[in-house]
This record gives sequence, structure tokens and C-alpha cells, in this order.
Amino acid sequence: MTDSKPRIAFIGLGIMGGPMAANLVKAGYAVTGYNRSRAKVDTLVEAGGAGADSIAEAVADADVIITIVPDSPDVEAVADGEDGIFAHAKSGAVWVDCSSIRPDVSVALAKQAAEKGIRAVDAPVSGGEAGAIEATLSIMVGGDADVVESVRPVLEAVGKTVVHVGPSGSGQTVKAANQLIVAGTIELVAEALVFLEAYGVDTAAAIEVLAGGLAGNRILDRKATSMVAREFTPGFRVDLHHKDMGIILAAAREAGVAIPLGAHTAQLMQSLRQLGHGDLDHSALLLLVEQLSGRSPSH
Repeated sequence: MTDSKPRIAFIGLGIMGGPMAANLVKAGYAVTGYNRSRAKVDTLVEAGGAGADSIAEAVADADVIITIVPDSPDVEAVADGEDGIFAHAKSGAVWVDCSSIRPDVSVALAKQAAEKGIRAVDAPVSGGEAGAIEATLSIMVGGDADVVESVRPVLEAVGKTVVHVGPSGSGQTVKAANQLIVAGTIELVAEALVFLEAYGVDTAAAIEVLAGGLAGNRILDRKATSMVAREFTPGFRVDLHHKDMGIILAAAREAGVAIPLGAHTAQLMQSLRQLGHGDLDHSALLLLVEQLSGRSPSH
């Protein structure tokens, strides 16, 4: 590690955050991690990072603070709580929020950060657990251009596609659009797979040819095989995608934009969650299609 590399605090070491923090360590950064459950901190320490027992401790000497926690209230608590970033980070630090939250909350927090001398950017990520592990995430970044450029090397250590999409909140707006497309695509892939199985088609062969044509998409590439096998270990939980669909519905309504298919998909995601599948991967939408079709995995 060279002295020129910023010191990083990483808050939230879950399915996405853990691998991202580990990749920053691999890239030569000094990373101090904090997570509510200590086991995830210990995993980072084993990978060569440092651990903290509080947010205050993690951020005290950090040049760059990265957060990735579940929802808007969680980000607000991490940022503005007694033990939070605003109270304990040094002036001039850059706060990069990789969580997926409401755009308006992101804008408000960026203003609060500026009042504390902290430069904030919203940088939600897409690519799921596999993208986090492989450091191939797509990162949509909102904030002042100069601040974004200052942390671009850090973001490029965890992502393959890093794009500045506009001022504060813009990253969250683009992430909402991303989640809209992903949910709708998963639902259509799920419907297609149940349809193919109903006709006894070789699904592996079907997936191969569909992925090579105009119907090709990342869901077919990354999730169709596990969907056919009914393996729904979460890379991204239904609970979280349900939360994200709430964000896009509210934002679309505020902008006066009709999203009829998105709204319907949001209802399907909610139904899947109400059936008790909130902890499964979002590709478990297949289970709902199956149930609505009166079919079971064994047919």
C-alpha cells in the first residue's frame, strides 16, 4: 500500500458489503470495517482489513467512508445518529453511500453532510453477490463531479462500470430504474421457464438458445439455471427488492410517470414476500408463477 491511498471506513458488511470491502483490501487500501454483527467484521479482519466496534471508531481517521445498509432509515441512522458519520468523521472526508434508498433522502443527507464539512455522493450498485465478489459491479454515482472523480479509483476497485449520472440523488434514481428492469425481467424469465417446463422442453437447451437471441439478458445468464434447480439462496433478497419497488412506485408517482408493468411486478414481489419467501433470492418469483399456474416443482 502506498501512502497516497485514502484510508477507508466500510460500514455494512453483508452479502454485498463484505466482498466489496475485501476487494478494497486486495487493491491495497487500508480498510476498517464495522457491522452490527461482529462475525462479519472478523471475516474482514481475516482478509487483511481492520475491525471497529462502533461507527465512530471506524470513521474517525477515514478519508473515504463507504456505507451499504438495507434501507433509508438505516442510512439516516448511520449518518446522523449519536454514533454516526456526521458526528465523528473528519472534515473533508468523502462519504460514499452504496445503499439503495429513496432519492429524496439521499439529497437531504448530502445537504446535511455538506453542513458538517463532509462531501457526499450516492453510489448504489448493481450486479448482485456475484458482481460484488468478482468486483464487476455497475455503479451509478450522483454528486459533484470533482468529488466523484476523487473517489473513482476506490469505486473502480469494486466495480467494472462506474458512471457519474448527475447531481446528488441521481444515482438513487438510476438504481430505482435498474430495479424496475431487473424485477420485470426476472418475472418474465420465471414465466418463460414455467411455460417451457409445462411443455416438457429441455430447459437447458432452451435457455442456451434464448440467451443467444434478442431475448438474451443477464437474468437468463446468471439466474435461469438456479431457477430451474429451485435454488434460491439469496444474492439479493425478496425483502430488499420489495423495498426497492416501493421506492420506484413512489418516485414514479411523484414524477407523474405511468409504470403499469412495474406496478404489477411490485404486487407480485409483495405477494411472494407475504407467502413467507422474503429471505429467498428475488429469482424466487418463479415459485409464485408456479403457484399461480397450479404447478409444483415435481409437476
